[in-house]
Amino acid sequence: MEERREKYRHLQLIREEPITERRPKGVPRVRKPDDPIEHARFLKKSIAGATHEAKKEIKGYDERLLIRLEIQEAFPIERLGQLGPNVEFVSQEDKNIVLAFANEEDLAEFEARLITLVKGEKPKYLELIYALQDIGAWTPEHRKGWALRNEGFPETELFILDVELWPLEISRERELQQEAFKKWCHQQGIEILDWVGDPLLFRVRVSLAQAEELLRYRDVRLVDLPPKYGLERALLHIDIKEIPDPPPPPDNAPIIGILDSGIVSAHPLLKSAVGDVQSFLPDYPPQDGTGHGTLVAGIALYGDVEEKLRNRGFIPLFHLVSGRIIDDENENKSGFIEKHIEESVRYFYEHYGCKIFNLSLGDRRKPYLGGHLRGLAYTLDKLARELGVLFIVSAGNVLVDQQDGRSWKEDYPRYLLNDEWAILDPAPALNAITVGSIARWDQTYNSQRYENDPAEIPIARWNQPSPFTRHGPSIGGAIKPELVAYGGNWAVNVRTSFGILNRKQGLGELSFNKDFANNGLFAEESGTSFSAPHVTHLAGLILSEYPEASHNLLRALLIAHADTLEEWKDLFEEEKDILKVCGYGLVDPEALINSSENDVTLIVEDRIPNKRHHFYEIPLPEDFLSPGRRIREIRVALAYTPAVRTTRIDYKATRIEFRLIAGDDLDYVSRMFNAATSKEEYERIPEISKPNIGTQLRGKGTVQGAIWNWKQLNANSILRRKKLFVVVTRNDFPWGEAISAEEEPYALVVRIRDPQNLNARLYSQIRERIEERVRVKF
Repeated sequence: MEERREKYRHLQLIREEPITERRPKGVPRVRKPDDPIEHARFLKKSIAGATHEAKKEIKGYDERLLIRLEIQEAFPIERLGQLGPNVEFVSQEDKNIVLAFANEEDLAEFEARLITLVKGEKPKYLELIYALQDIGAWTPEHRKGWALRNEGFPETELFILDVELWPLEISRERELQQEAFKKWCHQQGIEILDWVGDPLLFRVRVSLAQAEELLRYRDVRLVDLPPKYGLERALLHIDIKEIPDPPPPPDNAPIIGILDSGIVSAHPLLKSAVGDVQSFLPDYPPQDGTGHGTLVAGIALYGDVEEKLRNRGFIPLFHLVSGRIIDDENENKSGFIEKHIEESVRYFYEHYGCKIFNLSLGDRRKPYLGGHLRGLAYTLDKLARELGVLFIVSAGNVLVDQQDGRSWKEDYPRYLLNDEWAILDPAPALNAITVGSIARWDQTYNSQRYENDPAEIPIARWNQPSPFTRHGPSIGGAIKPELVAYGGNWAVNVRTSFGILNRKQGLGELSFNKDFANNGLFAEESGTSFSAPHVTHLAGLILSEYPEASHNLLRALLIAHADTLEEWKDLFEEEKDILKVCGYGLVDPEALINSSENDVTLIVEDRIPNKRHHFYEIPLPEDFLSPGRRIREIRVALAYTPAVRTTRIDYKATRIEFRLIAGDDLDYVSRMFNAATSKEEYERIPEISKPNIGTQLRGKGTVQGAIWNWKQLNANSILRRKKLFVVVTRNDFPWGEAISAEEEPYALVVRIRDPQNLNARLYSQIRERIEERVRVKF
């Protein structure tokens, strides 16, 4: 009998009201060279060089040469066929870099056009000549993948490489290319372990000499090391009997608030640390309904759970409290989440003095696309100021399209900068710390099990931004996310129509399983939800060591100990793009809590009136100024928590900023700043040159940082001739004076590093100078 189904009418699609269209930009034009004849001579010489280098390559499936064309972005790529009838464009590797197969006859014909221009005549397709900036070869160095460039070849007699061939569109050519490569490998004695047809991807075992030949083979697009970093599946199945019972945290340990789907407080590795668990969601119990909150809580409590598991050492350093604010579908449908979160924060703050809260959630319907801050971000900014608490929030994730794996892999990392990847509410909150995600693992369980099978390809490699992480900035251009931490990765299975592997494949962060009684103690997941609690854990460590630290000092210390990774510099063309995705970087936990002799952190908390300056001289020690060529570094970070108004474009009521200034003495510097009565005069005061982030950009946020590096100090160095001062300045917006405090609190951190000078005594020398100044003062 056919099951009866209740029927509903299709909904009517409503036509939107028309909006004013944007004025179209002018069509970009190819720039004419300043000297067209000289430009033609340069291209003619480039063709000769490119032809010579291309002939050194090992031939592919036909006789054509592979050439690299650098063009102006304004020139349409489809018109590059004007080069010649037998030119085939195989790939665009950058905005203005195109690769093509061309025979010598086509190149000779194009060279003849250049000679025509050199003679002062007008050749055919003149705009193409103007658009071409260079013609070169695709060298072995170009063919090296990211991991191979950074790690080099393995130091073993034989090793495994992954090889990708150029993606040809015509199927018959692709077949010829594939067969020719297989035949060549056989002739060279290269063992093909496995291969995939689309894209043409081979996993091979080679010697060093054979690897170098691969890098010269014309049809090879990329050669790289296979994925290496993977979460061991066996770790998920360790028996509880192998792990000692965690002791309770110290009585005076910090309290961390988890605002999420609840916590399974009976989990064997959580229960000794879990205190109060409450539900602020009507009709829902406080226990975890989805497992999300338990996963988050495990990382917040222990940090690197995988490392703790390997060492069988789970020692809780914090107490956990849990406020359930999302339902069994990881949503909040029963009211305003702003209300539920405010109730939970006030409850845990008033009853337990909780100062750190983790919010691993984001509203996919509220990406920040500019304009006013509203919703939950605004609520967090107000609560942070009123209660003096630190919120650590996730940047938000982009949902995966399981059928679109090819573009996810091929377009990475460019799509991370797309408007669609904007951070989600509450990530734009200025008075919170927002955390994006980077990948810890790049080898799936199947890749570990079937080491000769190249079918499962990670989208990100180790330490690169996760393929789902979202970017800033926040309101007014403030840097967001401020920090990144490990949050997982995705992979593409090229045997299954490029399906994306995004869950429970060995690429996620390890934490605790909600259903531990039936499915084991541990589980893994990927998402910025699991990068945020890593930073929450670090904030808790600071509070363990410095229990009187304010939320401002916690933020400033985290920023002062964050670093940009080399892995990101290879991915992004400009530093501003790194800031947009990764913010100030990944926190170094080693130096975060304690100073050392060659890495010293100075901290201060103070209050400043409006339109005033505070001055701090940096006590640079003798060892820091000693001669020798090495990296020396000064970092400065500042944090404050202004009042905010969502009805204002400026949003924050006050601005507190810092500058690093060189001067003969305090009197000179103070006169310079106190004379700058107008905003324009203040902005013209010169800062020491070449900070990694300038005053204007960093000043947009309420937590700010900058780094200065010196590679060599000579007698004329400004560090030897002048004294250094950090100057903190407050300047309220006129509308904000009424809602700001007479004296606004802030925290300042100065970090002095001489990392290559292992004999440095910076800490001892700075301490002596500070003690002497205290004795003189009193």
